[in-house]
Amino acid sequence: MANDLDDECSRLQQATVVALRQRYAEVYGESPPRTGNKTWLRRRILWRLQALAQGDLTERAKRQAALLANDADLRHIPPPEPRTTLAISQEPRDPRLPKPGTTLHRRYQGTLHTVHVLADGFIYQNTTYRSLSAVAQAITGTHCNGFLFFRLTAQEKHRAQNR
Repeated sequence: MANDLDDECSRLQQATVVALRQRYAEVYGESPPRTGNKTWLRRRILWRLQALAQGDLTERAKRQAALLANDADLRHIPPPEPRTTLAISQEPRDPRLPKPGTTLHRRYQGTLHTVHVLADGFIYQNTTYRSLSAVAQAITGTHCNGFLFFRLTAQEKHRAQNR
């Protein structure tokens, strides 16, 4: 009997996926599975052949397995709380940003552009933007750093304070 399983194991090692699916259907008496995983097919076939040759699980073991399966969906640790995103006004404000109510002016290609700073964005030409970079992009037509475009770097602040 052990030799039969050893021989079958050797045959299954050489079998193609199609042959393994066919053998699975014969052993289990159902339609062939769609999987192409050779290792899974071999293991399932060999387990079934061994169970048929040497006997399946006892009724007591089957009942115990069924009880364990029924309790499997119980959680011992509650799921984590869903993460909520903070509103823009609750996020820490970048210290490089001017205070809300400030008006920024920038001359670009001969035109003076004015931007009003809000607590949660910026207004430029009656449109609200979430970032200075978005405003700079609207002005220039290309992506650029809003802090650099409006000259809000630490060096510029230091120069403005010393004037």
